[in-house]
Amino acid sequence: MLEMLVHELLLQKIERNAETPLARQVYEAFSALILDGDLPAGTKLPASRALARETLLSRNTIIAAYEQLQAEGYVVAVTGSGTFVSDTVPVMSASKKDDTDDSLQPSIDETLLLSRRGIELLHHAQASKQQWGAFVPGVPDLRLFPNKTWMRLQRRYWQKPMPDLMTYAHGSGYLPLRQALADHLRIARSVRCEAEQVIITSGIHQSLSVIAKLLGDIDSTAWMENPGYWGASTVLRAAGIRLVPVDVDEEGLSPDAGQMQKPPQFIFVTPSHQYPLGTLMSLGRRRMLLEYAHQRGAWIIEDDYDSEFRFGGRPIASLQGLDSYDRVIYLGTFSKTLFPGIRLGYIVVPKKLASLLSLGMSELYREGRLIDQAVLADFISEGHYSSHVRKMKAVYARRQTLLRNAICSHYGTAWPMSSQEAGLHLVMHLPQGVSDVAITAAAQKRGIWVRPLSNYYSGTKRLPGLLFGYATVNEEDIEPAFKQLAKLIDAELEHSNL
Repeated sequence: MLEMLVHELLLQKIERNAETPLARQVYEAFSALILDGDLPAGTKLPASRALARETLLSRNTIIAAYEQLQAEGYVVAVTGSGTFVSDTVPVMSASKKDDTDDSLQPSIDETLLLSRRGIELLHHAQASKQQWGAFVPGVPDLRLFPNKTWMRLQRRYWQKPMPDLMTYAHGSGYLPLRQALADHLRIARSVRCEAEQVIITSGIHQSLSVIAKLLGDIDSTAWMENPGYWGASTVLRAAGIRLVPVDVDEEGLSPDAGQMQKPPQFIFVTPSHQYPLGTLMSLGRRRMLLEYAHQRGAWIIEDDYDSEFRFGGRPIASLQGLDSYDRVIYLGTFSKTLFPGIRLGYIVVPKKLASLLSLGMSELYREGRLIDQAVLADFISEGHYSSHVRKMKAVYARRQTLLRNAICSHYGTAWPMSSQEAGLHLVMHLPQGVSDVAITAAAQKRGIWVRPLSNYYSGTKRLPGLLFGYATVNEEDIEPAFKQLAKLIDAELEHSNL
């Protein structure tokens, strides 16, 4: 009786003209019957000769299917007795879905699949899938990248086998790149460092991750700028660091008296171009933070993410360059100056931390990308990097000016905007009571991508505004795109009776 059932089921499942080989079809049919419980453990399978005769398949086809079932543990072959369903296969029939009664299947909250840390991380998720167009912030114009130069440099390393550059990157990364970076940072950013202090990473997120894991413990605290960069908060929170939002004023990070009495393990700042407000940290505030970190044993993490794009005069010197106590850990990336997909960044650490963090990087991440690092080293040392930054600085300055002019033309020159002429974005502030989230949602439906400033705040105090990226917008498209957005802003202003 069972053999007849097997024959009928096989005949229903076999498609003789299908692209899938017949032996594979027989194997899949049997494995499904076993997993579904239709062939329980201990069941003897039909003899290959008999099954071949009943199904009009070749015996070799059946034998090949049986051999695959045995190789994967579905069945066992007993010499002289036959082939039997393995007793190590779990019985699935008790848990099979009853298609006639959906009420027996409870709805599942997907977040129940996550840990508490995972739930917390995704609750604060802000990463955007949109990476191009008006007015996506934080993305450079990739169309102007010098591809031919990069490809020419790259060919040097791919034209002949170079095993040393195709293996794991143990330690701090490719030494010539670290040397080129140290030379560049001393001149361009007034960073005081040697090549031994530079550690190559895959970007700011990995840099923060290794710092948090090696220098912080679960429930260590970190002062975070409020408003501030969501990505930094995400990485530190995921590492178990407890975040303390610290308000930003016109001089930069401004801890209150109560916060000053509870020194953190980390102080995360963007002093040369505060993200997202654009504030430049004053010299007095910089010196205060350095002295405080020295006295209380805190580590200052300086994120210098796009400070090379300053349009009025030379870039502002780094906070690290003022540090005489070795309490500043300096972070940088090539995502803005070159392209995000390069996934290369760096940490400049005090000498006493260099070997420790280098070993930690190797232990945690087993990095690679040495050929890319070699190409970038040549790109910097041959002057292409500085030339590209100068070119892009002029392009972005024009685009920012056009965007500012569009805002002023519609709302007047007194309308509040971020004042620092730097970086790849600016902030247009909105009156209290206006929903920047509603404007953003309406804009996205029309293919315009701005970010709500309120999402960058922690706590109940959330000032409304819009973050505009201008780097990826053609100059002739800036004003028309803003006019479309202005209609949505006006509608929200009217709705709010402002």
